[in-house]
Amino acid sequence: MGLGLLFILALMPVLTVFVFLVVLRWPAKHAMPLAYLVTLVIALTLWGTDFTTAMAASVNGIVTALNILFIVFGAILLLYTLRESGAIAVIRQGFMDISPDRRIQAIIIAWLFGSMIEGASGFGTPAAIAAPLLLAIGFPAMAAVLCALIIQSTPVSFGAVGTPILVGVTSGLEDQGVVQGLIGDLPLADYVFQIGTHVALLHGLVGILIPLIMAGMLTRFFGENRSFREGLRVWKFAIFAALAFILPYNLVANLLGPEFPSLVGGLVGLAIVVPAARAGFLLPRDTFQFPERSRWEAEWVGLLQDVQETTSHPDHGFGLLRAWMPYVLVAVLLVLTRTLDPLVNLLRADVVTIQLQDIFGSGINAASQPLYLPGFMLLVGSLLTYFIHRMWTRPGAYLTAWRESGRMIVGAGAALIFAVPMVQVFLNTDAAVLSGSAETYSMPEIMALSLARATGEFWPLLSPLVGALGAFIAGSNTVSNMMFSLFQFATAESIGLDANGAALVVALQAVGGAAGNMICVHNVVAACATVGLLGREGALIRKALLPMTYYVAAAGVLGMALIYSSTWLLLWLAVVGGSLAFMWFYPSRKV
Repeated sequence: MGLGLLFILALMPVLTVFVFLVVLRWPAKHAMPLAYLVTLVIALTLWGTDFTTAMAASVNGIVTALNILFIVFGAILLLYTLRESGAIAVIRQGFMDISPDRRIQAIIIAWLFGSMIEGASGFGTPAAIAAPLLLAIGFPAMAAVLCALIIQSTPVSFGAVGTPILVGVTSGLEDQGVVQGLIGDLPLADYVFQIGTHVALLHGLVGILIPLIMAGMLTRFFGENRSFREGLRVWKFAIFAALAFILPYNLVANLLGPEFPSLVGGLVGLAIVVPAARAGFLLPRDTFQFPERSRWEAEWVGLLQDVQETTSHPDHGFGLLRAWMPYVLVAVLLVLTRTLDPLVNLLRADVVTIQLQDIFGSGINAASQPLYLPGFMLLVGSLLTYFIHRMWTRPGAYLTAWRESGRMIVGAGAALIFAVPMVQVFLNTDAAVLSGSAETYSMPEIMALSLARATGEFWPLLSPLVGALGAFIAGSNTVSNMMFSLFQFATAESIGLDANGAALVVALQAVGGAAGNMICVHNVVAACATVGLLGREGALIRKALLPMTYYVAAAGVLGMALIYSSTWLLLWLAVVGGSLAFMWFYPSRKV
């Protein structure tokens, strides 16, 4: 078959997801089984994928889905435990004391606290923690998830202690002749370090607007005046909070490497921004609040919406530090279990790892390390809450938290159990499909190859889009980098770029892969599940497409400027300025 026809076939699973989930607004629990079926049929009948490979990929997807559900369950359980203990009421009041402005609260919780959690854990954990926390302090469920998804961008490339770079990029480039031929005697580890510094620079220049864009999205879709401009009025504080994260983030990337930029950036940012907000530094004159609850649109509200209002024990009898302690301990556990080698080795030991080797003789493996997953740390946090908040004085409260969390997780399972296997089948479609070629190609590789041949020397402009597409499909910046890093490098070499230019192209891949996390299906499904918002996934993806488009476009143009000519900086400034102008002049719609 020709490349054009293969591109159309490879695009069909992605289009199926987009049309039924985003355009027709089907709930994910209905759209994803259909997408899985379409992917499976194309893989088996038109692509030539072995049946055993497709089934093994499906099993691997189910195992991955169960891992994700474990994380979601832990997040919901911790939220319900804090509700039953009375801590949510205390936390809510604590944020009101810092600032009653919802824009400021979103920047602190989603952008800074979420980035710190991303740096420690990754795997969608920031959305699973930040979204319920925003919900608990009075955000509409949909607003909470949207904020949590938007920040799944700048910190993601250095999430889980640098996994997308150290594992994703390295595994994509290692032991490849074309790589060694271009970088010469430079060790691959040093070259990956160089790629990491480029990633930090690109993210820093593009991500500086993310807190501001998040504030604009919040006021446009969930404010009484439906105005982007209302969010942009917080620009001084938003840029300040962005720099408080991005400057230490870049410093760490250049001095220490890819492990700690997001983690340190989040910690330093919180240490600077929270006291500044409490002191009123750079806060806007107006205070943004959501409309009265009676005027909220039905689609904003999740099944857990009233978690902050249904606290059954308002006389909690403890202070803010004790109320926050479970979240603090979870954050500490996530850091320790990702950085202390003896602890890492213990939690990832073979004896506590569930492994399925060479499933159906396909060569595909599946594994679960339940004690290492963030869900386990969230469970530990819930158990610690029982003792820290003396919940034994109220018999039945803790059991209520477990019982209601179990009910909530069922809905998420219906979507994820098809979404993730669909992704795995899509990724494992290697077959000799391209006429005149002895090589095998998977569906995502054919899509990338088609785009590369169509763009030539303008390829860096689209490099972030391919990374984002990989993350949208695979649900992971790490997997996107694994799939496409070598392809991106080889394409850069084929259009005449040197080693540094190729490093920039691979960095653009990683940056785009991070941005794609805003809209990847199983991240959205998982985040929705933590606030009881299942069935609204398409509406959230439509909204998150706006900041994702900005991120990919700005990164691509900036990449062209860094690789070819500073004149491209004018176009980059036009993209940035145009994005802000669009938000400023977009008409309000008071309701």
